[in-house]
Amino acid sequence: MKTFRHWLFLPTLLASTAFYAPASHAAAELLAVGTLTNPFDLSTATSGALENGVAGNTLGGIGSGLAWAGGSTFLALPDRGPNANSYNALVEDTTSYISRFQTVNLALTPVANGNLAFTLTPTLTATTLLSSQTPLVYGTGALGTGGTNTLGSGIPALNATNNTNYFTGRSDGFAFSGTTVVGGKTLYLGNSGNPNNARLDPEAIRVSNGTNSVFVSDEYGPYVYEFNRSTGQRVRTFTLPSNLDITKLSPVGATEISGNTVGRVTNKGMEGLAITPDGTTLVGIMQAALEQDGGKAIRIVTIDIASGTTHEYAYKLTTGSGVSEILAINNHEFLVDERDGNGLATNGALAGNAAVVTQLFRIDLNGATDVTGLSGAAALNAVAVNKTLVLDVVSALGAKGIAADHIPSKLEGLAFGADIIVNGQIEHTLYLANDNDFLAATKLPDGTDIANPNTFYVFGLTNTDLGATFTQQDIPEPLTLGLFGLGLAGLGLSRRRAQ
Repeated sequence: MKTFRHWLFLPTLLASTAFYAPASHAAAELLAVGTLTNPFDLSTATSGALENGVAGNTLGGIGSGLAWAGGSTFLALPDRGPNANSYNALVEDTTSYISRFQTVNLALTPVANGNLAFTLTPTLTATTLLSSQTPLVYGTGALGTGGTNTLGSGIPALNATNNTNYFTGRSDGFAFSGTTVVGGKTLYLGNSGNPNNARLDPEAIRVSNGTNSVFVSDEYGPYVYEFNRSTGQRVRTFTLPSNLDITKLSPVGATEISGNTVGRVTNKGMEGLAITPDGTTLVGIMQAALEQDGGKAIRIVTIDIASGTTHEYAYKLTTGSGVSEILAINNHEFLVDERDGNGLATNGALAGNAAVVTQLFRIDLNGATDVTGLSGAAALNAVAVNKTLVLDVVSALGAKGIAADHIPSKLEGLAFGADIIVNGQIEHTLYLANDNDFLAATKLPDGTDIANPNTFYVFGLTNTDLGATFTQQDIPEPLTLGLFGLGLAGLGLSRRRAQ
């Protein structure tokens, strides 16, 4: 049995380290689970109805990306918005939902007795909308002209109010120079990586070191953009390798996929993004193999932040069908979140089936082969980075009594938080968050309704668990953090948990 007695903050380590003791360490273990059930975010200016009738400030999907911002502050990223309500198949029911990130406080509190060592109380503190200084290309509405699917332009009304250009999730927000017909379907000639495109499907977010910036990767381009953290305005576009782009575009994913033989697969672009702890390098990872690669060969792209120079490396899937995130352990080793899409989901086809694969693998890019000039699964798999399983999330959650059909299928957000110390031994808190597709409930196979909120899971891992020496990112602490530890020093609590 394990006994936990003390939780306190030392003044010299207030920003990043909490303590509880005494205890001996077991394998990586679930420490806390918390949910954020607010129906709306804090952007009241976007509260008007979207094209599908859903409020434009609906809170959801915020586990698409997760980034630590110091102390108990995290940035949570929703993807392209609520599109579960059918209204127009020509844009796959996507809407002019304005791209944004949420700032949340994920405060851990020790539990005297209970199944988990801590309670986690997520609190929404800010909503930041993403925009461009320069004009963006939105939909024209022409796709539905003359029929029952007539569309508006998709330009957010807030553009005129604020005299700005907001990114949105609607799939027809791209520039094109002409059309072509492939397999009887019309596609639009252009470049999916055009930074003038208004469409943005954000999937990962990271905070910069020492500057007021965040980095966001997306699936539509794929893109990697730098935004001002305070204003949400884009300040930089990183040029990614051209082999990731497609040149025949469509608002309908299946049509795009059928029309291209090179580039990212629709809705499976740059799903993950890491930043090295020294703040010099971004590391993006695609969700699935490029059209020209196929199979289980997935590309990793490193970006030197100062120069924009890129390199590509190969990652081979094991049992998962795709990758959801990548997270830096130190400046050369990373965790990769590999999953198969099973579990508590929010589309009717998958709702409530049992989770099988959500696994975190450690990889090392030191000495890895640059695959920029290679193509095809065989060539990439032959030089793929080595990988080692660090955490089987489904097994770890199951060990705490969470049924497999209650485990979200889309555990996509991944971030290290503040360290804690157990019996003089440092443990690193690892936060996972789900993308609930903006739906607060779904159904089990027997028809039972089940809650599916924005959920955060916290694990504790040592360097031994990671198989590597962890390096914390150097992020300036929020000005308000100094108040966080007041009154906590010396607080004594007792609790027990089974080994």
